[in-house]
Amino acid sequence: MSYLTDYETVAASQTDQVLGGVGAAGNILERLIIVPATTGAGDVSIKDGGGSAINVFKTGTLSDLRPIVLSLEIRSTSGAFKVTTGANVSVIAIGRFS
Repeated sequence: MSYLTDYETVAASQTDQVLGGVGAAGNILERLIIVPATTGAGDVSIKDGGGSAINVFKTGTLSDLRPIVLSLEIRSTSGAFKVTTGANVSVIAIGRFS
């Protein structure tokens, strides 16, 4: 675990929010903390640059509202990491973003 990390919040219902000022290839996405606001929270996906969306959280009906921590430890190969959130779900992204 690195202690030289950034964090960025992504509100509910955001599309392709860039992590960091502009983001770049080589940025690191260590972890996502997914924070559902209701038991019917929406989906969360990430993109590496302009690539295809990768679903990291698909929901139906949650049993509780505990935050969900996803350890990713990935490096961007083609540009800024982007996060998309559905309704009633926000994210705290932790990593090294430019």
